[in-house]
Amino acid sequence: TGYIGGAVTSRLLAHPRTASFDITALVRSEDKAAKLRPLGVKTVIGSYSDIDQLENLASEADILFSTVDCDDLTAMQANLRGLKRRYEATGQRPILIHTVREFVDRDRAAEGAFLYQEPYTDVDIPKIESLPNDAWHRNVDLEVVKADADGYVKTYIIMPGAVWGIPTGRVADSGAQHMYSMLLPWLVQAAIKRSRGGFVGLGKNLWPHVEVNDTADLYIVLLDSIFSDPHAATSGREGYYIAENGEFDLYDIAKAIGVAAQGLGLIKDSEPTSFTDEELQAQPKLLFFGTHCHCRADRSRSIGWAPVKTTAGFFASVRPEVEAVAKASTAVAN
Repeated sequence: TGYIGGAVTSRLLAHPRTASFDITALVRSEDKAAKLRPLGVKTVIGSYSDIDQLENLASEADILFSTVDCDDLTAMQANLRGLKRRYEATGQRPILIHTVREFVDRDRAAEGAFLYQEPYTDVDIPKIESLPNDAWHRNVDLEVVKADADGYVKTYIIMPGAVWGIPTGRVADSGAQHMYSMLLPWLVQAAIKRSRGGFVGLGKNLWPHVEVNDTADLYIVLLDSIFSDPHAATSGREGYYIAENGEFDLYDIAKAIGVAAQGLGLIKDSEPTSFTDEELQAQPKLLFFGTHCHCRADRSRSIGWAPVKTTAGFFASVRPEVEAVAKASTAVAN
């Protein structure tokens, strides 16, 4: 029922082969479970921290979509143990489609500067493998790739840029799904708190973006490719699939947030400024917005993925995001 996972589930429910699917979702509450069951989704109430439960659920799955915490090595190891049990019981390699909610590479030293670099592409495996082992979530990625090499599971890693937009589909309509992105609300909240938009350093660092429904479509394109032509949908070491459809710099998004927030009467000045050292020390997560990433979804497009929402759409989505954050803040205050 998460932002990406709910959108993927909606597309599985709308898939031409959905009658042959037996879909089970791990959810955190009975409230969410009650909204999913009428859609034909079996539910298990729990969390990603219940390691035994994760392993047991994975041991019953032919296809496992992982769309939660990409940094949780312990949880992923539980998933892989379960998938290995599935292989040992059936003799067939199950499928793991894992989500890296962060970009393939973020230069942590960018500090808001533009760093020229050849773009990372999901077909340049040696360059991906050159990433340091201490890069964000890299330890989990390596565990996933190793499992494929060990021969008991076929693994695929989807790597979206900054995901934005409003999910569509039956899960969204049911009220069970989280409907807004994570990244933009962080910047909106910071802008409201400081009374103007903010960026790190010069704000010239770039990020790729991709709309949430376009992102979910990639999972289905990949799944269909696995079904129809597994040689085209490469796995394991060559199983990286980036999701992006353009890029933006962080000054421009801070400016767009400022204009929207000013228009809604939330702040007085639409012109953003650089976060101060004091602000960055008080809110370390803001340093994340000083990182730089430049990548291309060549492998994803080669299997037929065709995203439609552009950078213009991304910037048009800013005002609804600001309105949603303001509404949520008002509800909490009341």
